[in-house]
Amino acid sequence: MAYASNTFIGILGNAGPGSPKVHTLEVAKRKKVTWMVSVGGLCFFFYILGSWQNSNTVEIKSDSFQDQKLVRSPSKTIDGLDFGTHHDSLSADSGSNYTTFEPCDMKYSEYTPCEDIERSLKYPRDKLIYRERHCPEKDELLKCLIPAPAGYKNPLPWPQSRDYTWFANTPHKELTVEKAIQKWVQLQGEKLYFPGGGTFSAGGAEEYINSIAALIPLNDGSIRTAIDTGCGVASWGAYLLEKNVLTMSFAPRDTHVSQIQFALERGVSAILGIMAENRLPYPARSFDMAHCSRCLIPWAKYDSLYLIEVDRVLRPGGFWILSGPPINWRSHYKGWSRSQEVLKDEQDSIEDAARRICWRKYAERENLAIWQKPLNHIVCEQQRQRDRNLRPHICSKGENPDLAWYRKMETCITPLPDVTDTKEVAGGALEKWPARLTTVPPRIASGSIPGMTAKSFRDDTLLWDKRVSYYKTRLVTPLASGRYRNIMDMNAGLGGFAASLVKDPVWVMNVMPSDVKDNTLGVIYERGLIGTYQNWCEAFSTYPRTYDLIHASGLFSMYQDRCDIVDILLEMDRILRPEGAVIIRDEVEVLNRVMMISQGMRWETRMADHEDGPLVPEKILVGVKTYWVGSSANATGESP
Repeated sequence: MAYASNTFIGILGNAGPGSPKVHTLEVAKRKKVTWMVSVGGLCFFFYILGSWQNSNTVEIKSDSFQDQKLVRSPSKTIDGLDFGTHHDSLSADSGSNYTTFEPCDMKYSEYTPCEDIERSLKYPRDKLIYRERHCPEKDELLKCLIPAPAGYKNPLPWPQSRDYTWFANTPHKELTVEKAIQKWVQLQGEKLYFPGGGTFSAGGAEEYINSIAALIPLNDGSIRTAIDTGCGVASWGAYLLEKNVLTMSFAPRDTHVSQIQFALERGVSAILGIMAENRLPYPARSFDMAHCSRCLIPWAKYDSLYLIEVDRVLRPGGFWILSGPPINWRSHYKGWSRSQEVLKDEQDSIEDAARRICWRKYAERENLAIWQKPLNHIVCEQQRQRDRNLRPHICSKGENPDLAWYRKMETCITPLPDVTDTKEVAGGALEKWPARLTTVPPRIASGSIPGMTAKSFRDDTLLWDKRVSYYKTRLVTPLASGRYRNIMDMNAGLGGFAASLVKDPVWVMNVMPSDVKDNTLGVIYERGLIGTYQNWCEAFSTYPRTYDLIHASGLFSMYQDRCDIVDILLEMDRILRPEGAVIIRDEVEVLNRVMMISQGMRWETRMADHEDGPLVPEKILVGVKTYWVGSSANATGESP
């Protein structure tokens, strides 16, 4: 203040007593003091207000697996909110003060919009294109809530859910009959039992995986991410979790009813998908291991198109495992009921295709064969320089191999990053798990992600550790107790949210918006996590009620000018389990609109402050989807 007064005097000059300049100075000083006191008082008022708001941080607390309540800290229950397990029906006349969304017809209970059976019949059967994603047009989108079947229950906790699920949640007996000999799934009273069987081995998944581990380094952390093509009920991926291997299991929606739905109900990572015409929705060099057990994919057809696509998503030095026909056909052809000539031609074609894409045969035992992708393409490029007619050729290095959303597969080899030595790993070597989770990923270390540095990666890791700790202790306390198993991050960034949960009994589907400015899904895979591309103006490739918790950071700000956020929220409701939770971070204006819409969807929601306090403009919306099941009165036809 002394400095300010002297400044004012210096400006006014030397003024004697009674001077109007001195009077003006005194008035100015009084006004300045009054202004400072007023500002200080306002700051103090807003500080007290903010502290009061922060003390009422929203929490979801749970005393047991089946009992949840949304409460204010520390233990006061918010009036009218009750999230314990119920067994109620939602009828079409359920009222609300908001614009409400009515329940869909019961025939939509297992509706998968982009894999709708009726729509698929309009597309070509060649290459099974009709089983790919074919999404409804805007005027075809359902504006109703997908109902759960009568008797729906919260899933059993992991790891019990790996072996047992509630039959009422996925009421299908087809596989218990069709695959009875192979022991995929069995009906035991009100539960389905998954004994770990499959087409891969009479001894089951555990014995089969041990036979693989005897041939490749499956136990030392060098293999972390895997992809299972034509996964059945995903028992291979389920049992690989014991070895800290995280598998992206996929299969189409086909005559084997609800394979992927069973997998997700078990708490195993899985997604609807097929190898047909489009690339798999993953970046290049994603998986340490790829697997096919009697998956019926014609690997040598269409100029080895599908094997070339596996090569694209397989990391340098990664393994491809093929079991069942035609492997070692001389010993097994009688049991396969196929001629020796046909089986021989099939295996010879696969062996030739693998050589042409520069793989080497790594091992073969019983009906199991393993190939390995090279560490780099030095030798592969030299071969093509010597023989210009050698096919397939290597694709142009000017194209982005990570682009994979509605992108056609190509019959050329995806080029690997350049190296200077035949022993060097193209793109950079990875640390063994679990060190690779927090080690700076090669894509960042090499500078291939614009604006991303080693420091920004480490800062992001610390940021999400702080945020997830805040979620667990203040907002969604069941997150720390094992209440949730299947989790989705709708805008995953560098995978920091998932990385912070890695020690918990959960798995996270890290979703990368397909048109995001900086595509970092490859970084997520280099960390040893899994994910997929997705345009959130369309439906996700999964069954209803397959995720326990959905996290979305900045997603609605990203999409509010691209499509109707009502449709995004309805899609979240479709894939979220009854009594599942949502955590949505965004600007407060956006969240206010999201909250208003969600209340018409029978969600219970509350706004919470940012972890850094009430003065941060970003807020957090926490919600729970209330329990309700469909009514038989809403059923008018067969499911789609």
